[in-house]
Amino acid sequence: MDSHTHEAIINPIMGKKPSQLGTCGVMVANPPDHDYLHRLLKSGNSQSRRILMSRLNYGYESTSMCLMGPFIGAPYAAILMESLIAWGINEILFLGWCGSISDDINVGDVIIPDKALVDDGTSHNYNLSQRQESIPCGLFQEKLKSELTQNNIRFHEGPVWSTDAIYRETKEKIVCFQNKNALAVEMEAAALFSVGSFRHIDVGCVLIVSDELASMKWKPGFKNPVFKKRRHQICELISQFWIYNK
Repeated sequence: MDSHTHEAIINPIMGKKPSQLGTCGVMVANPPDHDYLHRLLKSGNSQSRRILMSRLNYGYESTSMCLMGPFIGAPYAAILMESLIAWGINEILFLGWCGSISDDINVGDVIIPDKALVDDGTSHNYNLSQRQESIPCGLFQEKLKSELTQNNIRFHEGPVWSTDAIYRETKEKIVCFQNKNALAVEMEAAALFSVGSFRHIDVGCVLIVSDELASMKWKPGFKNPVFKKRRHQICELISQFWIYNK
């Protein structure tokens, strides 16, 4: 097949790269975590610009990382990541929430995906072999697991299910992905891993369980104090990791 077959007609054109953007970024899906991490990074002298419906924050006094969010869904997440890559970002950590589909995983637990099972419409546009799974890129996951272990934060490691349709998480689909050993369901990991692999950048992912579906009844945990405490704990760990590895 002609190598030009897979060349895109439209590519990100971002204009001049901000002078303090750096080469590392954290993409944070949910507004409370984005805002908390922004405050932790000593935002007094930081700068901000709008990227579509999200904010890009950079120029923190304590670290050279940038912060992007909030966002939801695979297509939008991929667009934001492409924008960061066009500016020279080559290492990205994704922080998101997920719903447990395993009886052994509860609200407030932490998951480090070793793969994402593709049930979204974006991943296959980057995963040209049409594999049904997407793998984290580079060594970031190993660094992240080491940080969690050193800080005595327990985590689960295994596959997650990436979907576009949160209101079509049927009993049949949950059983299907349970049989594939998926620990949880979320919306962005497969696409971000696929973009990272396609663009040859390092992508890691940490997910916090916000709700449970394993019993085939939805058990939301968004107001659970354990969930809030764990989110803050992970944001604090991320901020310290980036400060000491700037």
